[in-house]
Amino acid sequence: MEVFRYSQAQSVDNAIKAGGKFIAGGTTLVDLMKLNVEKPQALVDINGLKLDKVEATPEGGLKIGALVRNSDLAHHPEVQSRYAVLSQALLSGASPQLRNMATTGGNLLQRTRCYYFRDTAYVCNKRQPGSGCSAIDGYNRIHAVLGGSDQCVATHPSDMAVAMTALEATVYTQGPKGSRSIALNDFYLLPGNTPDKENVLEPGELITHVTIPALAAGTKSYYIKLRDRAQYEFALSSAAVIARVNGKKIEQVRVALGGVGTRPWRAKEAESALEGHEANPVNFRKAADAALAGAKPLKDNAFKVELAKRAIVRALEVATQTV
Repeated sequence: MEVFRYSQAQSVDNAIKAGGKFIAGGTTLVDLMKLNVEKPQALVDINGLKLDKVEATPEGGLKIGALVRNSDLAHHPEVQSRYAVLSQALLSGASPQLRNMATTGGNLLQRTRCYYFRDTAYVCNKRQPGSGCSAIDGYNRIHAVLGGSDQCVATHPSDMAVAMTALEATVYTQGPKGSRSIALNDFYLLPGNTPDKENVLEPGELITHVTIPALAAGTKSYYIKLRDRAQYEFALSSAAVIARVNGKKIEQVRVALGGVGTRPWRAKEAESALEGHEANPVNFRKAADAALAGAKPLKDNAFKVELAKRAIVRALEVATQTV
C-alpha cells in the first residue's frame, strides 16, 4: 500500500470537490490497495454523508441510499416482504461481518475477483490497458461465458447487482457536471477493447442513491446462487427471477444472471421465450437454452453453461409457484 491523502467529506458537494477516490465500507477498495492493484493518491471518506436511509418513493417503490449497509438492506421489512430476491441476493454474499460494512453504492462498484487482476505479477488489461489478458490462455474456471472479448473475460462479482438488474433499478449520481439518473442495465459496460472502463461513471461522480420500482400485485421473486461452498464464496452461476403468473400463464418475467457474465447479465432472450407461455419445465428449459445460446466457454469453464441453465430453471420453478 502506498501513501495517500485522506479527508472526510461533510456534504455531497464537498466530497465531489475534494478530488479523490470515495471510500465508505472499504470492503473492496482497501483489499485492492493492499495488493497494489488500486493506488489512489487521495481517499475521500463519505461515511458522514446522509445517504443511509431506505425510503418509500411516491410511485410506491423504494429509494435506497448509497450508504445503506448490505445487512440493513437485506433485513429491511419492506425489502423482505416485497423484494425477496434482493434480500436473498444480499444474504448470499460475503460474510455477516462484511455485509455489516459493505454499502449499496460500493456493492454496485465491486471489482472482479479474477485472480490475474488481483495479482500484479500477471498482465491484465483492467489494470494496465494494452498489456494483455492472462485469463484467456490461463486457468479460467471462474471466468465469463457471456459478454467477454479478446481483451477481458473477467466476471462481475456482485450478487446484489444481479437482483437489482432483474428489478430494473435506477442509479442516481451527482458529479462535477451535475446530477443524472442511469438505468442499471445501462450502467455497466461490456469489456470490448476498453476493459478498464467498467461502468459509465465519470471522474468525481458519486452514487447518491438507487431506486427500485413497485412490483405488481401477485409478483414473486427468487435468487439462487451456485458456488463451490455454502459461505463466503462468489457465484459460479446465479439467477434472479421476478415473475407474475395468471393461472398457468406467465404474464411478466424478468431474468438476470450472475457469475457467468462480464457484467450483471439481463437474459432478455429467456424473458421473450417465457412471457405469454405456460409455466412448465419444458418452457423453463427452452428459456434457459435461449439465455445461454450466445455463450462462449473457455477451456476450463464450459460447465458454467449447463450450470447457468439449471440455475435459471430452478429460479423459475420457485418464482412461478402459485401455491
